[in-house]
Amino acid sequence: MSTEVSGMIECRSGARLWGAGDEDSVWHAASDLFLLNNSNAYDALACIFGMRNSFGFRPLAEGRGFPSDASEDLQAGYAVYGGSPDVHGTTWITWAELASTDWQETDSSGTRSRESVAGDTTRWGPVWSVMRTLSELHGAESVRLVAWFY
Repeated sequence: MSTEVSGMIECRSGARLWGAGDEDSVWHAASDLFLLNNSNAYDALACIFGMRNSFGFRPLAEGRGFPSDASEDLQAGYAVYGGSPDVHGTTWITWAELASTDWQETDSSGTRSRESVAGDTTRWGPVWSVMRTLSELHGAESVRLVAWFY
């Protein structure tokens, strides 16, 4: 049985102006992951999210669950997949975390680097490009990718 990934990029557009704790600094949907990446390459899912991690990567964002402060659009998108009962893993990662990642780190065999399986030149490149651009506008901690697996 295969594992598919879905998700959404969100940003807190008001956080840079009013601070992350301000009542107007809520998360907004920015882009559906489907529009930027339709790949379920297992080595990339293992590297980033810890899903199907037979490769031995140290996952960047494993098992964090669905964010309690998710935007309405993200909640609606997640509900389409049946929510928690039909999804077998949900997590999220900020651009700040991705920007500080050692992309040369390898899997347990030492043959696959993070960059080679999920870097800018892979199918994840467009996702990182959008997140990078949004972080320049709104701040790295105010941009995140929320992903779920089914």
